[in-house]
Amino acid sequence: MTDALRTAQTVLRAEHLAKTYDEGAGRVEVLHDVSLSVNAHEMLAIVGASGSGKSTLLHVLGLLDQADAGQLWVAGEAAAGLSERARSRLRNRALGFVYQFHHLLPEFSALDNVAMPLIVRRMPRAQAREQAQGLLAQVGLEARASHFPGQLSGGERQRVALARALVTRPACVLADEPTGNLDRHTADAMFELLGRINRELGTAFIIVTHDPALAALAHRQLQMRAGVLAQA
Repeated sequence: MTDALRTAQTVLRAEHLAKTYDEGAGRVEVLHDVSLSVNAHEMLAIVGASGSGKSTLLHVLGLLDQADAGQLWVAGEAAAGLSERARSRLRNRALGFVYQFHHLLPEFSALDNVAMPLIVRRMPRAQAREQAQGLLAQVGLEARASHFPGQLSGGERQRVALARALVTRPACVLADEPTGNLDRHTADAMFELLGRINRELGTAFIIVTHDPALAALAHRQLQMRAGVLAQA
């Protein structure tokens, strides 16, 4: 990590997170004493086998689920004690999400899919679409703005999903296997795009991946083993 990253503002910090689930007759500890911090402009990769707790951790960090113990701060705000409405507001303000499957709305164009988070914020539609057009240009899809998801390739749909995650200018984007549904050539192009966006926009990324090539792009790698997070 560079000196600039070491001194950058912390955009997400977790301390001693724990999470358990009921499974059959017993309880399974999915996260055990997990602590991490991510700075502005930083790209962090979390690797590990299926079932090790990576996606659960991402859901907790993304305010989509709550830990049973521990503390979490997002963009400087403590998540503990927030109402569901306040959690949703913080999530929408400070975080963006990219998943293995793009989750685009099939009845809307690429432009309106990207604009949707701003429209949810009650931004005037014309202004939201203007900002969305700028993000589509950032990911190389300005000419595909009027196309619907069914008219786009897998790689193009995933780039639209990335533009949608970025349109609110989040402090951090959480990406869960963002290239897991792409062929090698398309995944490589996505890797390059994530790195460029990180450099140009300064957006922090937390990327959960099985792919060592994607993990190698990150400034840091951590490994999840049976709910425990450690240096890779």
